[in-house]
Amino acid sequence: MSEHKATIHWSRDGADFGYKNYPRDHVWAFERGMEVKASAAPQYLGNPQLVDPESAFVAALSSCHMLTFLALASNKGFVVDDYADNAVGHVEKNANGKLAVTRVDLHPKIVFSGVKTPTQADLDWLHDKAHRECFIANSVTTEVHVLPA
Repeated sequence: MSEHKATIHWSRDGADFGYKNYPRDHVWAFERGMEVKASAAPQYLGNPQLVDPESAFVAALSSCHMLTFLALASNKGFVVDDYADNAVGHVEKNANGKLAVTRVDLHPKIVFSGVKTPTQADLDWLHDKAHRECFIANSVTTEVHVLPA
């Protein structure tokens, strides 16, 4: 089908390796030459100016849902002009007592135009189908809820 690659690189750069001292900053390098500076979440001594894995996970779920939604809407003849989502991931203890992103709440706000606009039933179907077809959502056990914006 397809492969997707990332190279992660971190270096101590001479810093003390005590738990509270070592740097969390690192780089995500992707296969087409893109790089993203990342760190741990600030709650875990990371750099608040950089993206953290938990936020990236939430963004990946939201982005996948949106891209799948757009494809489905286009195929149904709906014209989407704007799609914004204020997604929220919740880190909590899971059923095994381990910290995990247990759920992600999507809050999509979508602007349509054109002669054919979706009914609430259409929107419900589009979001449900987008969730069921999203590659990322199909890859995780995290609950994903689509909530009103």
